Amino acid sequence: MKREHPSSHCPKRMDRRSFLRLSGLLGLGVASAGVLPAAAEAVKFNRKTYKVSKTRLAMGTFVSMTLVHSSRDQAEQAMGLAFEEIDRLNRTLSRFDGATAVAHLNNEGFLADIPPEVATCMKRSLDFYRVSRGNFDITVKPLVDLFKASFTAGGSVPPSEKQLEEAVRLVGSDKIALDGRSIRFKEPGMGITLDGIAKGFIVDRASNVLTEQGIENHLINAGGDIRTMGVRQDKKPWGIAIQDPQKKRNYPDVIHMNEGAIATSGNYEVFYDREKMFHHIVDPTTGLSPAWNTSVSVVARTAMDADALSTAVFVMEPERSMRFIDSLSRCECLVIPKEGEMLTSSGWKRPAI
Repeated sequence: MKREHPSSHCPKRMDRRSFLRLSGLLGLGVASAGVLPAAAEAVKFNRKTYKVSKTRLAMGTFVSMTLVHSSRDQAEQAMGLAFEEIDRLNRTLSRFDGATAVAHLNNEGFLADIPPEVATCMKRSLDFYRVSRGNFDITVKPLVDLFKASFTAGGSVPPSEKQLEEAVRLVGSDKIALDGRSIRFKEPGMGITLDGIAKGFIVDRASNVLTEQGIENHLINAGGDIRTMGVRQDKKPWGIAIQDPQKKRNYPDVIHMNEGAIATSGNYEVFYDREKMFHHIVDPTTGLSPAWNTSVSVVARTAMDADALSTAVFVMEPERSMRFIDSLSRCECLVIPKEGEMLTSSGWKRPAI
């Protein structure tokens, strides 16, 4: 599953204008670097259209918004409300803040009154657990914690086989009892991380805020979780480039969307060893990082769906992941395996969003 904090292995610093151009046009090409500059800009294209852009740190990554609207003031006000919603939801869903419901659940193993936002993420997570046959699993926190502790304490020393077996025993969303607004872990020592779904959920909610404020044309990019609505300032669909795992701007593909979402999972952003054998996505059944793929991008109706599905697909063997995505409605994916040619689902170039 995904962690909330970006890797210390960051690409080179880019200038402000290049960053704004890429965040508005290329989307995933600027996913997660902690060194990227926060920036804001409002450009008037004609007497009727403004493009208002802003980038700031949120959810442990850089979040950029590009809004196209006839009123600069209305766009800036709506953007402020959307960022406020991002901050509120991040405080609600974070597992790192000891005061949140998620942290309380992890500490106590039981929660009687789940906040509605947590309940939504939990229920949808269990849906993805079932549909992916366990490849998406929010109970991998013991494994994530084990890797973090092992590599922090021992430098480049991975966990022992015994440690992995003990952690894997605590993994499995079938060990979660969810009854209305209450939730209970069936095994002591279990824990959840919503890192693989919460960011997408928050992006969707921020997009809803913009729409409610009358901003029909916008793009939100939260470290590679992207939601688009409407059109760009030139009336064309939003162009989104798939991140180059080698960070050399050799983008594997570029897609165009009006209303939809895309998320990318890769082994190149957060990893523990130089060879990237151990990184932030883990296989719930083995406890190890999947060795099949370098990058997975999923197009879906919502950022929440794309976020969770990109993690699930990353865990799967490439050919199996194609069959899985093709079995779902209105979802497409692109997979870059560690070996072999790039794979795409049957409707990749024609995402029905």
